[in-house]
Amino acid sequence: MPRTVDLLLLGAGQLITCRSGGHGPRRGAALADPGLVRGGAIAVAGGRILAAGAEDEVREAVGKVEAARTIDAGGRVVMPGWVDPHTHAVFAAFRADEYEARIRGDSYLDIDRRGGGIRRSVRELREIGEDRLFEISRRRIMRMLEQGVTTVEIKSGYGLDLESELKQLRVIARLGRETPLDVVATFMGAHHKPAGIPAEEYLRILVDEMMPAVADKGLARFVDVFCEQGVFDLEETRKVLEAARRLGFALKVHADEIVALGGTELAVKMHAVSVEHLTKVTGTGIAALAGSGTVAVLLPATSFGLASRQFAPARRLIEEGAAVALSTDFNPGSAPSSSMPLTVAIACSQMSMTPAEAVTAATYNAACAIGMQDEVGSLEAGKKADFVVYDVEDYREIPSRAGENHAAVVIKEGAVAWERAGYRERSEVGL
Repeated sequence: MPRTVDLLLLGAGQLITCRSGGHGPRRGAALADPGLVRGGAIAVAGGRILAAGAEDEVREAVGKVEAARTIDAGGRVVMPGWVDPHTHAVFAAFRADEYEARIRGDSYLDIDRRGGGIRRSVRELREIGEDRLFEISRRRIMRMLEQGVTTVEIKSGYGLDLESELKQLRVIARLGRETPLDVVATFMGAHHKPAGIPAEEYLRILVDEMMPAVADKGLARFVDVFCEQGVFDLEETRKVLEAARRLGFALKVHADEIVALGGTELAVKMHAVSVEHLTKVTGTGIAALAGSGTVAVLLPATSFGLASRQFAPARRLIEEGAAVALSTDFNPGSAPSSSMPLTVAIACSQMSMTPAEAVTAATYNAACAIGMQDEVGSLEAGKKADFVVYDVEDYREIPSRAGENHAAVVIKEGAVAWERAGYRERSEVGL
């Protein structure tokens, strides 16, 4: 019997638990089970979940212990906080003009060749002061929190020299300290090759200077590489990943976004935690994923932001047994939306994922993609008490009614991190 209960949430019309059923990611038919409990409740103590499930079961678990605070969900949907496992949220400025250029017919590579895209964001990040970079990034991820994101991965990669990459990583670390969100850092000095440095020399700098400095300062958990035509080829990607593994980093790979180079197969072979994008993944790559522990992180808002009609083959990946997660890819150019609900909606409407599959992919499986599945991503005893009250009666309304923020209350580690003022007075739920 618990001695104290800090928070008791009652009256969830639908409690979406996304319970794991094991340590690894959900696959196949299991991805489509959101763990729905009607008439649900959650008890919290010390920032952790004591019990989550049917209200009578939760009341029995806490006994006669009085809660310090009680929230009545009033028949609304309660879900785990979104886990966004692939973002580039620390940057100097958006590139809205490139969005228009793509609509007019310019490709991603066209924009890159004339100095736009990542190259432009690198120039801008090198020029901005660290404190200003932190403050604009803080405001961005707090807006993500307002839509229900409670855990976010953020990559570097807009510095491409040691000083600027460390600046970006210090900002990411500070976001983790000074906002309510859990922030996971990924070093991505292999996001592009900087102008004015021979490719072989930059690869040497990455391996011999940049990654050891990042490891020494403890500023990143993962290393990611953009394995793509005109960026890092397969052999260069292998060299970066091997060096990262020697230094103790876990591995991620951007792969098969524009041209299939075999990056997915390499990621699986090297036991990467995740491989990300996969718009052009081949049958061989899908088969490799299906037989591995590597999570396929799909980024539907990127195809949307690129004004593309090509999306990653989510249905085939799921049906062949790959572990699928979803993420925003929030960045200044190709995916400037930070909305996980919009990402889930696009995954449903354009990639034929069911709402249940998409929700599980954006919570529990997304947590697996950053090695956080034992802490976040589902509503289970012992995990962090990260959950969201949505002002809807059915979780399928979140993707089907895309375009508005349905979050009413966001709880992070048992504390109210954000609440929409006056939402009960405007609500349609329970009328």
